[in-house]
Amino acid sequence: MLIWFVVLYWVISVAIGLAAARLVHNTKDYAVAGRSLPLAMVTTTVFATWFGSETVLGIPATFLQGGLGGVVDDPFGSSLCLILVGLFFAIPLYRKNLLTIGDFYKERFGRSVEIITSICVVISYLGWVSAQIIALGLVFNVVSHGAISNHEGMVIGASSILLYTLFGGMWSVAVTDFIQMIIIMVGMVYIAFVVSHHVDGGAAAVVHHASTDGKFAFWPALQTRDVLAFFGAGITMMLGSIPQQDVFQRVASSKNEQTARNASILGGVMYFCFAFVPMFLAYSATIINPNMVSYWMGKDPQQILPQLVLQNVNVVAQVMFFGALLSAIKSCASATLLAPSVTFAENIIKGFVPTMNDKQYLKMMRGVVLVFTALVTWIALHSTSSIYNMVVSAYKVTLVATFVPLVCGLYWKRANNLGALCSIILGLTVWLGNEFFNADGVCPPQLAGFAAAVFGMVAGSLLPVRDPEAYFARWLSHADHQKSHEVMGK
Repeated sequence: MLIWFVVLYWVISVAIGLAAARLVHNTKDYAVAGRSLPLAMVTTTVFATWFGSETVLGIPATFLQGGLGGVVDDPFGSSLCLILVGLFFAIPLYRKNLLTIGDFYKERFGRSVEIITSICVVISYLGWVSAQIIALGLVFNVVSHGAISNHEGMVIGASSILLYTLFGGMWSVAVTDFIQMIIIMVGMVYIAFVVSHHVDGGAAAVVHHASTDGKFAFWPALQTRDVLAFFGAGITMMLGSIPQQDVFQRVASSKNEQTARNASILGGVMYFCFAFVPMFLAYSATIINPNMVSYWMGKDPQQILPQLVLQNVNVVAQVMFFGALLSAIKSCASATLLAPSVTFAENIIKGFVPTMNDKQYLKMMRGVVLVFTALVTWIALHSTSSIYNMVVSAYKVTLVATFVPLVCGLYWKRANNLGALCSIILGLTVWLGNEFFNADGVCPPQLAGFAAAVFGMVAGSLLPVRDPEAYFARWLSHADHQKSHEVMGK
């Protein structure tokens, strides 16, 4: 019954996504749903995009290993990210009427910064999207009792999500997210209710047991290494995920600036609240079935929650849980397939082929979605990292390369092209240098890179050279002028 439910649900959701594709008539519809989504739809797509495999499988596994202090980056940092977007970024970015976050860097700092930041944004999605595909493989393997291998599940999942994302773009993502958020919320609440009845004393007993076990310890020990590691982990997702295309798309897809602001804040609050449900379920497993938990902790902690559901609750609860899990993964995967593809098409390819009309541009954008899906599926098939680590690590590159130029570009008038370039180059150099040569140092590599990015922006913007791109253009013009004189002389 479970596997047939999964098949039925999968077919229906893909069909809904394809039906929504009829609303796409141009690139604006495809990329930002025509800037027409109401508050309810934007809020649901914010929530559903972030409530993915790492929330249902990765965060609970990490919580069991390290308590609340181990999940400071997600859900704490990620929730604060969305709230900060609503408070400080949504309205000023919405007013610019742009298609991608890369367009902001181009408008504010020029083509060179646009290309570099867009490449960094695209790279940051490789791990995130791959994590969703890995989770799809895991789910298909579990619900089929091994009849479908993890790799086969990855290919099936990625192919079907590609189908409606390829044709429907942001419209398909928004419509399916709206439905899937309802399934996520209802399914998670129901399974929490069922699981709590398997514990003597109910939910209160689970919370008390976790508290006495030290799982609610949040703040680090007052030692330099621990404090810096805690702070570095927290800002990685809190700040590093702000300059992401999926976040910008939800802002840009709103029908007005108030909707963009309110939806981001509401989505962040909802995500924070519901992210604790999978943690509650995973810890309940340590009381209900400790032998199973002990087995999977040593093998693959991400299996604990699915195995708890398969072994300890009725079929209806299983259907509700896996329906919610598939909804979470599908909504996140479709959004994270679309976002980097649109960025690559708009901010990298389009600049080299400026003569394309809108119809050709839309075809090219869809082609990039196809290529990107193939790439992340290949990465997923060959990855050995955990889902949680793949998602969290994805934001390090945007933290050190794109966050500082975004903030300073919006709120510091003296920020200029040279400052942005210095910020990006220094941030990436220091971060990568530490990752390769000092990964276990006192200061986390991404935190060192972030500090270098701030220094680079301030120092570069205060230098007397205000616009290196203009100087470069003048140099080219002067060189061409000299060359023409030499030709005329000959």
